Amino acid sequence: MQHAYGLAERAAAEGEVPVGAVLVSDENQMMGEGYNQPISGCDPTAHAEVLALRQGAKKISNYRLMHSTLYVTLEPCVMCVGAIVHARVKRLVFGAQDPRAGAINSAFDIIESGKLNHKVQCEGGLLDIRCGEILKNFFKSRR
Repeated sequence: MQHAYGLAERAAAEGEVPVGAVLVSDENQMMGEGYNQPISGCDPTAHAEVLALRQGAKKISNYRLMHSTLYVTLEPCVMCVGAIVHARVKRLVFGAQDPRAGAINSAFDIIESGKLNHKVQCEGGLLDIRCGEILKNFFKSRR
């Protein structure tokens, strides 16, 4: 999560919403990483999670990332949860909750809906205060 936080700092420095993500294998080898880039990339899907998943899939030449854990500084949105499920990520660990758009257990509860064909193990709250502060400070500076 420390590495994901560093990526969130990079996003903030580039004027993007400070979210970072790191994908690691069950053997704790880094498979992919990403930070939010929808503004600079003119791509609404360029969220940290999606970029990390894309990089990981390319690294192993398979879109199914069944033996992986995704660390992300903010609770994923609906789009990212969909990508995580479709990629068959084994485990998700996130930092701060997102009460407005979080799709794990804040605004939505997609994983626990029982309607999906893959169940992701989820754990929230890792470095949550630190991950939340970078977001608060970013938006405060923009106002």
